[in-house]
Amino acid sequence: MSNLPKGHPKLLNAWAFYDWANSVYSLVIASAVFPIFYNALFPKEHPYIVVLGHSFQNTALISFVTAVAFLCVALFSPLLSGIADYIGNKKIFMRTFNYIGALSCIGLYFFDLEHILVGLLFYFFGLIGFWGSLVFYNSYLPDIAFTEQQDSVSAKGYSLGYIGSVLLLILNLAMIMKPEFFHITGTSGEASMKAMRYSFAMVGVWWILFSQYTYHYLPKGNSSQKKVTSEVVFNGFKELKKVWEILQAETQLKRYLGAFFVFSMAVQTVMLVATYFGAQEIKWKDAQESQIGLITCILLIQIIAIIGAVLTSKASARFGNIKTLIILNTIWFLLCGFAYFITTPNEFYIMAGFVGLVMGGIQSLGRSTYSKFLPESEDTASFFSFYDVSEKIGIVIGMLVYGIIDQVTGSPRFAIVFLGLFFLTGLILLTRVSKK
Repeated sequence: MSNLPKGHPKLLNAWAFYDWANSVYSLVIASAVFPIFYNALFPKEHPYIVVLGHSFQNTALISFVTAVAFLCVALFSPLLSGIADYIGNKKIFMRTFNYIGALSCIGLYFFDLEHILVGLLFYFFGLIGFWGSLVFYNSYLPDIAFTEQQDSVSAKGYSLGYIGSVLLLILNLAMIMKPEFFHITGTSGEASMKAMRYSFAMVGVWWILFSQYTYHYLPKGNSSQKKVTSEVVFNGFKELKKVWEILQAETQLKRYLGAFFVFSMAVQTVMLVATYFGAQEIKWKDAQESQIGLITCILLIQIIAIIGAVLTSKASARFGNIKTLIILNTIWFLLCGFAYFITTPNEFYIMAGFVGLVMGGIQSLGRSTYSKFLPESEDTASFFSFYDVSEKIGIVIGMLVYGIIDQVTGSPRFAIVFLGLFFLTGLILLTRVSKK
């Protein structure tokens, strides 16, 4: 273990490298391969399963599990933040959540319909592990980097995460498309499914393996307090309460946060369910075309999102943040409307391209706009903790709404239209926020 001084290049690189280690979860498990694998387990003509005595539409079931996991994250994040702010060895907490998430990803190798509850638990704890480790990872930033270094090292982490996750996804795509090249045996469909199972295990191994570089250089923590008391544990909730009280006097910030809560809820939900929607509702020629086409779409969205973020940045510089966010919400609203009618792979590819353009932009602009509204005299860390909890609760509501509509109607098309109404509401709420 190394004891490097704050701001040391090796320490900054080691911190940023955790993004390389963990981003494979968000791309391979949350967005690309697992949703395709999960959908392929069910017959196209009967996508239902009985769990705990109740019959669930497959996509509705995974939406509900995701919502419960994010609810746990939203409730525990302030507790973890309170501990992270005071504990003398927060590296052990970060590592514990890291290993819970990574081992759960390896456990997904055994996911099948006969043992669906065990499989869903692996999925659940994979999500908990990922977001739990991020609480401590993010809290390290002011410990290891000076204020003037934080933006650049944070951006470096994002870039490393993007590159690493795309590299692994391309390898996984090759395994699924050409399993025989990797000596993966079985019929065409069996070999592809086996390749996906290997992909889950690879995510877990990648996450544990590459995080060791981060743990070698990260300090235990910069706090002198050794004991976790009840006051420490609940400090995060006290900070959230303080922010809520300040918001009552900050009209513009409160209005913006209300708008952000609504449109972020819709954006995050669309990102989480897009692959499930494409697998279930698009008329692919066969299972192999579906698998390859969906992963290609995810890669397409990732690449175009970078262009979208740059274009959004230029638009906000010219028109202002709020006007640009109104435009982005309008585009999202229209895309949700069009999504109701799409059925062919080509239409889905075109939709994916437009989603990529507005996805990266609305996320980065949403966060930076929030920071501009913050009162200068207050602690920004508390406000961003409030922001993160709001975002997670929004995901819980979005996934529950999507899952309920999907379960009741038997089709996610109606749920996508309903998400469009969230964008319309966000758009209307943004018009009440000062343009300056």
